[in-house]
Amino acid sequence: MLAVAGPQVQRQSTSIHSPDLPDGGRRINLMPMAQKQHFEVNTNDRQQLIDITAQVERIVAQSGFRDGLAVVFTPHTTAGITINENADPDVQHDLLLVLDRLLPQLPEFRHAEGNSPGHAKSSLVGCSQTLIVEHGRLCLGTWQGIYFCEFDGPRTRRVWVRLIQDA
Repeated sequence: MLAVAGPQVQRQSTSIHSPDLPDGGRRINLMPMAQKQHFEVNTNDRQQLIDITAQVERIVAQSGFRDGLAVVFTPHTTAGITINENADPDVQHDLLLVLDRLLPQLPEFRHAEGNSPGHAKSSLVGCSQTLIVEHGRLCLGTWQGIYFCEFDGPRTRRVWVRLIQDA
């Protein structure tokens, strides 16, 4: 279940004005415009991969953003963001199986919360992905989707999307 939060948009831009500039003194944009929005992801299982491609695409489309980068980030230490195949749901199952085999729950773990494998999986997968945006659309391969990776659910999680416009 995905709940999209209200538009949390932050825009950043810096410019200068100088009559000595070759453009005749007009303002010049020094930093690309940036926008940040977020949405929530409600997970149902201890471990889960949730396709969030449509939510990220919606943010890009509704922003009027044309060309640049989209950074998709989750601020959680037992979650991640990855890009992988979205045509066959068995891929999600297999990825979680591989991560479980690489990082099983061990009695030697010292972290008191009992979620050490979730922290390790988050570090391996990473908490962000950067995507190219061209002509208002994410540049993804035919079979690619963006996934929120839950490693310590069920929980309500947040995903931030920062759009950085080409200069």
